[in-house]
Amino acid sequence: MNNLTLRQLRYFEALARQGHFGRAAEACSVSQPALSLQIRDLEESLGVDLFERSPRQVRLTRFGEEFAPRVRDILRAVDELGDLARASQSWLSGRLRVGVIPTVAPYLLPAIVASLNRLHPGLDIHVRETLTARLLRELSEGRLDAAIVALPVSDPSFTEVTLFAEEFLLVRHADDAPEPVPSAEMLKEMRLLLLEEGHCFRDQALAFCNMASSLPREMLEGSSLSTLVQMVGAGIGVTFIPEMAAPVETRSAAVSLARFADPKPHRTIGMIWRRSSPLSGQLQHIAGIVQQAADALRGSLHRA
Repeated sequence: MNNLTLRQLRYFEALARQGHFGRAAEACSVSQPALSLQIRDLEESLGVDLFERSPRQVRLTRFGEEFAPRVRDILRAVDELGDLARASQSWLSGRLRVGVIPTVAPYLLPAIVASLNRLHPGLDIHVRETLTARLLRELSEGRLDAAIVALPVSDPSFTEVTLFAEEFLLVRHADDAPEPVPSAEMLKEMRLLLLEEGHCFRDQALAFCNMASSLPREMLEGSSLSTLVQMVGAGIGVTFIPEMAAPVETRSAAVSLARFADPKPHRTIGMIWRRSSPLSGQLQHIAGIVQQAADALRGSLHRA
């Protein structure tokens, strides 16, 4: 037990997360034999197997499942020691790991990264784009410093800072532009195109149509907003799109945009981080920069 190293624990965490030696080695930027050797040394030090090995994948043993959350706590605490040192400095520098949901990332990230690079050139920004549930998990485990998601998250372990609110627009075929804007009830009878399960934007659209418990009669799913808009342009149905995404996603499709009557569907976007993070003060400052970048971008969209 005295021979445990942080390297072994990091390799263990990567293998537990990836379930595959090759992918875990790639995530750790080491060779597969090197990672395998460290895992075997760790198991020998503990005197018990951590993984069940098969030709195609590895799985945690019962002990491994109990071991994994404690390892993540240790690694998070070690990372926070480095954050504590950074927090004592009067400037922002070093690695900043930020997660962003897919319905925000393509439209807001360029403005955010440009602002942060200009104001704090010492920051090494790492971006992770994925679904909300994964972002929350990775944030809790210390693999992210902050995340930009739809609020509320309603988790007492996170600090939430509101960045902006935006409307949802109706996207329909260009030929339908003169038609009245359908109500939420009317949308239930139309072929509605939505993002696949796991996207919070899908849930928000269903909630507006009061269809959280019963899905519309005809519904198709897509993996991205771009796919949905192109399907609408092909005459397949109608969809929703966040206001910020409209200029990018509709410029090459035969579609029209319309605003709903009050109460308009909308969402609130915010930035969250662990309440326990030593970087809370710096992240609060960064949230202000992100908010300014978002306001400037949204202002330019309204003037266009």
